Amino acid sequence: MFRIFRRLRKNEDGATAIEYGLIAGLISIVIVTTVTMVGSKLQNVFYYIGSTLDSGLQN
Repeated sequence: MFRIFRRLRKNEDGATAIEYGLIAGLISIVIVTTVTMVGSKLQNVFYYIGSTLDSGLQN
């Protein structure tokens, strides 16, 4: 019985998998946040360019 507990205590495969899962989750949160922020700023830039072109063509 003690052998099983010692083996389980030394086995770190599950802990490593959980750590990799947490790292992947954090990286995906950072990517989604960055794309959202850049996307909204890029949308504003294209809106400005489009409105500027529209006003230039009307003159």
